[in-house]
Amino acid sequence: VQLQASGGGLVQAGGSLRLSCVASGSNFSIGSMAWYRQSPGTQRARVATIGSGAGPTYADAVKGRFTISRDSNKNTAYLEMTDLKPEDTAVYYCAATEIDGGRTYARWGQGTLVTVSS
Repeated sequence: VQLQASGGGLVQAGGSLRLSCVASGSNFSIGSMAWYRQSPGTQRARVATIGSGAGPTYADAVKGRFTISRDSNKNTAYLEMTDLKPEDTAVYYCAATEIDGGRTYARWGQGTLVTVSS
């Protein structure tokens, strides 16, 4: 499974962006999908997760501002980000759990940069 993230860019504080993550490959099955972010000098941290049948969960820092969703027919996850703050500046990575033969594998996309100016 390959994950392709897109939608990052430069936005002013208070603005909005929508990130997309498309999973592609052959004969694959995806469980949960998630977004992580990493800013310089910090560890990669989970932002939001959505399961194949479970509701979404969010990091405290983004609750009420970010919304994760997925379109299983398109193998795509989205992260709608509103009321963006400078501290949201980071490279955002999408991740997915691939299910194959009863085993699970973590897959990562390449990252998309989000820059929020004050």
